[in-house]
Order: sequence, then structure tokens, then C-alpha cells
Amino acid sequence: LAQEEFLELLELLVSRARTYVPSLAAMEEFHLSLSHCVVLRYHWIEPFVRSLRERLAAFHRFFCVADKVKVYTNQNKTRTFIGLEVSAGHFQLLELVSEVDGVLEEFDLPTFYKDPSFHISLAWCVGDLSGRLEGQCLRELQDIVDGFEDSALLLRIQWEQIRCKSGNKYFSFPLR
Repeated sequence: LAQEEFLELLELLVSRARTYVPSLAAMEEFHLSLSHCVVLRYHWIEPFVRSLRERLAAFHRFFCVADKVKVYTNQNKTRTFIGLEVSAGHFQLLELVSEVDGVLEEFDLPTFYKDPSFHISLAWCVGDLSGRLEGQCLRELQDIVDGFEDSALLLRIQWEQIRCKSGNKYFSFPLR
């Protein structure tokens, strides 16, 4: 049920945002990043995953709330995203990032942003169209989220596991 309602909210948000940027495409999968995308050499995958598993073993499940609509661009400004920023649970996410960063450092890989804006991307388009989405559009999107029935429950996410994707393989780390 919650998933159906989430997709309903997503549809409302994307159709409203398309009145400002017609080329917006809804995301098909949803995640919240705790690291940059990095290149792992094949022989690093197993020790990398083992190290992540060890560092994340002590973490307990927690809730976060992602209910603030925000516009993002990627680092080289070739894509624009509409996302839901986390408004509660930021501290726990920072603790997780700290552990993930520790593993990345072991392998001499770049760590995450120093002051990350944790978010779930909902839609994207090619190019830097943030100017068209910020301001009036953003206010309208936030009004939709704030007025959506049960949005407070719908946008409250329980963290039960952390996932790591390498190539086409997923590794899962359950939280206690």
C-alpha cells in the first residue's frame, strides 16, 4: 500500500514539475547514497565487502524522514535532479557515512562529501535546468508533499539494511 501511495505522490510531483521542465523523467529505482560511485578493481571487491560488513555490523535500525523537496545537479552540471532531502535521521546517516568513508580510505578511494545533503532522487533531466525548477516550481512541489494524505507516514523510512552495488551484484548488510 505504501508503495502505491508513494508512486501516486511521485506521479503528482513529476507531472507538476514537467510544466516547468517537460523533459523530466521519473526515477525507476530509489536509493539514498552514502558514498560516491567508485571504481573497484575486481580483486578488491571481496575484501571491500568484508570490511564494510565488519564496520556496519554494530549499527541498529533507525528511521529517517525524507520530506523536503530540493533541486540538485551532478558535479559537472550535466544532469539535474528533483529529490526529497532527509529532515530527520541526518545524524545516523552521518555515522554510517563515517564507517563507509573508513573503508574507502583503506582502498585509497575518494570519501563522501564533507557536509552531505542526504536525499532520494525522484526525477531527472539532462543539462543544468535547476534555474527553472527552483523558486515557484519548488514551492508548488513542496505544497504537494505537505498536502499529500499520510505524507508524514509515507516519507518516514525505516533503515533495515545497507546495500552495496558492484557491477551487477548487490551485497546486503542488515542492521540490527
